[in-house]
Amino acid sequence: MLIQIPDILTSEQVDQCRTILDPVDHWVGSRTTEGSQPGRLKENMQLPENLPAAQEMGDMILSALEHNALFMTAALPSRVFPPVFHRYQGESPFGGITNQAVRQVAGTPLRVRTDLSAMLFFSDPDEYEGGELVIEDSHGTHTARLPAGHMVLYPSNSIHHIRPVTRGIRLSSFFWIQSMVRDDGQRSLLLDMDLAIQQLAQDQPDHASATRFNSIYNNLLRRWAEV
Repeated sequence: MLIQIPDILTSEQVDQCRTILDPVDHWVGSRTTEGSQPGRLKENMQLPENLPAAQEMGDMILSALEHNALFMTAALPSRVFPPVFHRYQGESPFGGITNQAVRQVAGTPLRVRTDLSAMLFFSDPDEYEGGELVIEDSHGTHTARLPAGHMVLYPSNSIHHIRPVTRGIRLSSFFWIQSMVRDDGQRSLLLDMDLAIQQLAQDQPDHASATRFNSIYNNLLRRWAEV
């Protein structure tokens, strides 16, 4: 399941974040190990996680996610790791990695199982060249290079990398979601059913099957959800 979700943030919210993200003062080098592959490193510039401005932007994103119907039905979120912010400008790419299965929120005992990964874009595609997020899964290879304020959501066990930025600057936020339904196939079925129910309600709001379909959806969620 790879889903593009438009307009997570409004243009005004993107502009507000860009006043923080565009200056170079706060950015620091980041060199972190990913997954279970010893020595496999990624390099990029990152805002310090304890920077108040980064925490404020993270809160803005989390609030926007709570009000986004497609995200809520696709992810069925239980916990969301606080967003981190990355800057790419001609760095060497990192590639062929999978995310750690569990991440601990710094300074807290909270752990998040990484069922889903999300990347939210803050740079429009015409501001840079390269920098595509490349995701490999059982259905093939997918790329994402979305307008500012848009987001891509995909399973965290997918192999992924980011191509080098050959012109301009690419700004984005990355975070992970622990879903109430950890199995990607089950989440996909629930998403398809929920979207079909919504379409039925729109096309034929008084259809006799609506109650039955809602019952089936909720019974499946009741069977599969961990809360």
